[in-house]
Amino acid sequence: MIKASLVAMMVLTFLIATGLRWREDRLATSRPTPRLDIITRGKRTVNRWVTAAAIAAGATMIVLGGIHWLRLAIG
Repeated sequence: MIKASLVAMMVLTFLIATGLRWREDRLATSRPTPRLDIITRGKRTVNRWVTAAAIAAGATMIVLGGIHWLRLAIG
């Protein structure tokens, strides 16, 4: 079960980070933004990945916790 949760968290983190980047790029085309320096871009990237990891951890806990409680209720 631990391996399943780690794999689920890694896959969800990647998918959520990709979605967040797509959303940022889509919003950036609708309004002009100044060119960002490397520090600001790095902070934005780290913030995106940390946010994606937090969302993935919550989703994994809810889904796998629900599966665990279903096993307890049925068994």
